[in-house]
Amino acid sequence: MAMTHERAGQPAQESDLIDVDAVLAAYYDLTPDPSDPDQMVVFGTSGHRGSSLDTAFNDLHIAATTQAIVEYRAAQGTTGPLFIGKDTHALSLPAWKTAIEVLRANDVEVCAEREDEYTPTPAVSRAIIRHNLNPGPRADGIVVTPSHNPPRDGGFKYNPPNGGPADTDATSVIAARANELMANPSEIRRKPYAQAGAEVHRYDYRTPYCAELELVLNLDVIRGSGLVHGADPMGGAAVQYWEYLAEHSGLPITVVNPRVDPTWRFMTLDTDGKIRMDCSSPNAMASLVNQRDKFSVATGNDADSDRHGIVTPDFGLMNPNAYLAVAINYLYAHRPGWSPEAGIGKTLVSSSIIDKVAAQLGRRLVEVPVGFKWFVPGLTDGSIGFGGEESAGASFLTLGGKTWTTDKDGIIMCLLASEIIATTGKTPSQHYAELEAEFGKSYYARVDADANREQKARLSQLSSDDVTVTDLAGEPITAVLSHAPGNGAAIGGIKVTTEHAWFAARPSGTEDKYKIYAESLKGAEHLTEVQAAARELVDAALA
Repeated sequence: MAMTHERAGQPAQESDLIDVDAVLAAYYDLTPDPSDPDQMVVFGTSGHRGSSLDTAFNDLHIAATTQAIVEYRAAQGTTGPLFIGKDTHALSLPAWKTAIEVLRANDVEVCAEREDEYTPTPAVSRAIIRHNLNPGPRADGIVVTPSHNPPRDGGFKYNPPNGGPADTDATSVIAARANELMANPSEIRRKPYAQAGAEVHRYDYRTPYCAELELVLNLDVIRGSGLVHGADPMGGAAVQYWEYLAEHSGLPITVVNPRVDPTWRFMTLDTDGKIRMDCSSPNAMASLVNQRDKFSVATGNDADSDRHGIVTPDFGLMNPNAYLAVAINYLYAHRPGWSPEAGIGKTLVSSSIIDKVAAQLGRRLVEVPVGFKWFVPGLTDGSIGFGGEESAGASFLTLGGKTWTTDKDGIIMCLLASEIIATTGKTPSQHYAELEAEFGKSYYARVDADANREQKARLSQLSSDDVTVTDLAGEPITAVLSHAPGNGAAIGGIKVTTEHAWFAARPSGTEDKYKIYAESLKGAEHLTEVQAAARELVDAALA
């Protein structure tokens, strides 16, 4: 189990900061070796990520990936504009420029924000969905972001015409073709940025996104509530959106830290001692947690604003699982415009408290593998009202039961906390305490264990037949799942359940680790037993 770093939760020091010039120089100066697995294009659950310093995120990666996207969208018959956005990481602007050079050399119509602006993932998803409501050629998009990853990293993800995130049927094709193109770069078409940049449509993402929030949230009740919402963009792409909302929407919003700096020198260190914009980590969120008495609710977003962190004066930073359960319980009671048939989407590593809330609401639970892409069909056709992940990413339908975004939207999840307080007079953490009083206290944790590439591949192929034991931490096993009950898709690992507990084990998409998620409704000690049994079981299967 990973140890907490001695300076976790403390402000970053000069020695923690990246050398921005070195990161930018490496982007152009280092050329990846397409035969080295560590330097290939690999799409995890959220696109290709890596650092230029490790020759894992460089100009050639982005040029090849963009050319592969051009060919993929052409094969799919996607001929409308491509909406591109970027976050505040140092590598985002150069990668954004590389992508535009390739897109325009291939005559793709590009919509991009004005040069000095940043674009959250949900704003790109929303722009695609809004465009595709109209007849005519369909649009898609690219978001240049490594999400909450450290400042040295870059990231690049594709959002198809459904608003995204892309499914593996797209990402596996794009990644395979990108690696072919890296080996043979002469097939990549590009033109100089001075020329390509002048051919781009400058698009205002922010104004329509902020103006249309009325469609998805009850903003009037927040306006008249007298509450104070402290919003910390954490140096990410939402900074201009929160500032706009504070100035133009009449909402009681105070922007807590409007600074943008590619070193993120204003952050407190995460649990492992790295700077990371993880809004679900108490250590990364320490400075906001310390100010919680100033606000009715305080919220944070990661760098591309697809995740949310909720801080209440009475509790501090809520566990994402707890907030998901509260949001679901509230929304299905306060959204009469949603279909009575609209189910509740959760990933199979999210808390079982959500299962209990769903049962009480009499709503269908749609339990899917890890990855927000699994919620896209339901959020598109309205068959699920809400889809959320334990890693603090969620989205939900408009008041009228229509699609808002199909990618995670950390901004609406933050504003929802204010709507909950304004409507009910209680904070989300007070609501969660009531759920625990009714359903039992949840003890939940995720731990990582080392695993090499071969072991990870083996874990992803485990089946229920590989589990030969019949009990887990003193309770009979009620199910061993290798496929998600909500949609029958492969988990890429296993989930084992008992009456009061469960664990799931799956390989990391980006690191040489596997993750064990576990929960007990019996107590902290029982959770430790479940974790130990899980590790034993997985290690035996991998031996």
